[in-house]
Amino acid sequence: MSTMAPPTIHPVHQQHDQPGIPLARIVRVELRKMFNTRSGFWLIASLVILGVVATIGTILFAPDEQLTHNTFAAAIGFPMTIVLPIIAILAITGEWSQRTGLTTFTLVPDRRRVLLAKTVASVVVGIASMLVALVVGVVGNVVGTAITGTDLVWDLSAAQFGTIVIGSLLCLLTGTMLGMVIRSSPGALVTYFVLALVLPTVFGILAANQPDFVDVRPWVDAELARSFLFEGPPASGEQWAQVAVTAGLWLVLPAVLGLRAVLRSEVK
Repeated sequence: MSTMAPPTIHPVHQQHDQPGIPLARIVRVELRKMFNTRSGFWLIASLVILGVVATIGTILFAPDEQLTHNTFAAAIGFPMTIVLPIIAILAITGEWSQRTGLTTFTLVPDRRRVLLAKTVASVVVGIASMLVALVVGVVGNVVGTAITGTDLVWDLSAAQFGTIVIGSLLCLLTGTMLGMVIRSSPGALVTYFVLALVLPTVFGILAANQPDFVDVRPWVDAELARSFLFEGPPASGEQWAQVAVTAGLWLVLPAVLGLRAVLRSEVK
């Protein structure tokens, strides 16, 4: 009587983990999320609209001798420093305010990659907006001088445009930081306007009433330090140092704390 051989058990091949979602794809998704709502679309469109309004206002109200490329760039840059941080804030806080965080962090469990993608997407929008503003400024300079009959003046150097980009990106990243620290759209927006408007006023009052604070202020007032970047390349290494110190104090340190809070917080 023959015995049946025991069935051969083939080893189960361990399946390799599927590769993670590429960062570029996550960035594209975040860019799409910025545009695919009516409010998001009009918020980003407002950058162009405000640039055109600022250009028209400069042509109408600026003295003829001040119709230069630098003047148009400054006029267009002011509303951008207000709107870009708001875009960055909403890009971060949307996961909590709109309760999409559970879905997002389930699809991409590494929250650091999600935050990195949101930051990159905001920076892309910011740089693209500044390039559009540069073009609008060129058109405004040409049209404005043609209307008034003044000479064309191209006084915005590449170095000055570069420092404007750096200053604008620091403003934008401040919005990213506030989004990570607070994770609530209303709270982050209110805090941003406090940092941008109220705190510099307090520092100004202190400097006016406390002479010893005058020399300290550029090292603690981020808005004052960043203003050097919008006025042209800083004239000294000390001004660059003040930009770096205030960025570390008001941007890098809170961002590290905010990142830690995001990684540890419970998503509902």
